[in-house]
Amino acid sequence: MTRRVGVRAMAVAAFALAAVPAFGQAKGGPATGTTGAGSVGGGSTGGIGTAPGSIPGRTPTITTPTNPTNPQNPQNPNAGIPQPIFVSGRVAMEDGGALPEPAVIQTACYGMTHSEGYTDSKGNFALELGANRNVVPDASEYDPSATAPPGMYGGAGAGQLGMGSGMGLGSMGSGSRMGNGMGGAQRYMGCELQAKLAGYRSQTVALTGRQPMDDPNVGTILLHRLGGKEEGQTVSMVSLAAPKDAKKAYEKGMDALRKRKFADAQKNFEKAVEAYPDYAAVWYQLGQLRAAANQADIARASFQKAIQADPKFVPPYISMSLLDVQAKRWQDVADVTDKAVRLDPFDYPQAYLFNSVANYNLRNLPAAEKSALQAERLDTRKQFPTVQHLLGLILADRKDWEGAAQHFKDYLKMAPAASDAETVRSQLAQVEKIQQQLASTRDK
Repeated sequence: MTRRVGVRAMAVAAFALAAVPAFGQAKGGPATGTTGAGSVGGGSTGGIGTAPGSIPGRTPTITTPTNPTNPQNPQNPNAGIPQPIFVSGRVAMEDGGALPEPAVIQTACYGMTHSEGYTDSKGNFALELGANRNVVPDASEYDPSATAPPGMYGGAGAGQLGMGSGMGLGSMGSGSRMGNGMGGAQRYMGCELQAKLAGYRSQTVALTGRQPMDDPNVGTILLHRLGGKEEGQTVSMVSLAAPKDAKKAYEKGMDALRKRKFADAQKNFEKAVEAYPDYAAVWYQLGQLRAAANQADIARASFQKAIQADPKFVPPYISMSLLDVQAKRWQDVADVTDKAVRLDPFDYPQAYLFNSVANYNLRNLPAAEKSALQAERLDTRKQFPTVQHLLGLILADRKDWEGAAQHFKDYLKMAPAASDAETVRSQLAQVEKIQQQLASTRDK
């Protein structure tokens, strides 16, 4: 009996983690062009939260695996000819049910879509982008000869926290039939891959940075049935009512962001909210700029103004939660992410991750586990390895050593070179030692 108590005491000590550094500002993410919560628009621009370095408190480093790319051979005589880009994957219903019919696979650029192909009856697809083989154009598709206006940022997830579904800063590049003279990563700058099925909303996969020789498998794209209880929007509806002069200033500001002229962007954004104080989308962009400049208090005030102007506009909640994580205000993180996932339980797996982190630090482990499992469910492309580490810590707290060990192994498999990989290996070794000691005790 004494021996068993000693093992438990050792286990508790093993997982009383010390505080680790706050979030870094390193560029990252599985696909270039997904922008972090505090980052400034413009695809792969860095900034607060673009690739969080670590979660403060007793939690693990946030790590995002990167897709390797193969540079074109400069001696290749066909280097100037665009090489085909293939993608494959699977479309699945969020509830696990079968697709009622094949879904259309589309590219979305500048907020405009182009049908690329179809899934089979089981939801699988494999196609060449831009091949246009046996695809019936959707009535909403744009004229392929049209040129998108400069500074136009489409896409449902403008400025969202990096690496999740629907994560791009919107579209700022060429469509699948546009810019075919561009090579490699530039051909689909700012574009996303999505599925279309009537009555459902799709996750998206960022295509920015995708090279012809990349692994074509983009993973699973989930479809979410429309008409649920959630009321949140990834685009501010209130902002659509802005007067012409305010919209013009906003467009100029977004164009300045794309060109990395941040002072000009802020000047135009301030002009836009002066003309239309309820311009939630602009308050949000101002918050992003100020967060990237490490002006956390001013950024927070901007995000609050965005929320006040349009309480159903979700991105400001996500960005504010990141500021709260950095400040280790765990109750605030829990509160704001609770609101975010009530508004939109589908598009922001990182909101569930941050909610889990907050509840873990508040020692509300059932809530932490529930949110972590939701983040894991929505993270179909394994863009948040941290979820696995966090689940391992939660299960270790519950003395589920087998489950904890499996999650630690999954984390190390997904992010073997993470900055905290050695720490996780040490934790795994401790858990396995505890398992061996318990097995030895049972055998006696």
